[in-house]
Amino acid sequence: MTIRVELPQHLRTLAQVGREVQLEVQPPVTVRSVLDALEARYPMLRGTIRDHDTQQRRAFLRFFACEEDLSHQSPDSPLPDAVTSGKEPLLIIGAIAGG
Repeated sequence: MTIRVELPQHLRTLAQVGREVQLEVQPPVTVRSVLDALEARYPMLRGTIRDHDTQQRRAFLRFFACEEDLSHQSPDSPLPDAVTSGKEPLLIIGAIAGG
């Protein structure tokens, strides 16, 4: 399956890609399987989205699909059909913090 992923600017710059990348991901399509495919294709992103050892999402990154925040769901939960069909992208968004 071809999955579309939109990356934040700092990861686009690191991977030297445009706003959106397309990845081949074998079912079941989950956040974990998409990130595995992303890191395999763009090894320079390893450790930037999730911790090398724990595989936990980095604190200032969020995952969205179909206007839903997936950041706190299990990384092994299936992604929405609109994402697996390629109609909608999985969004990786840099969180904004400050005061």
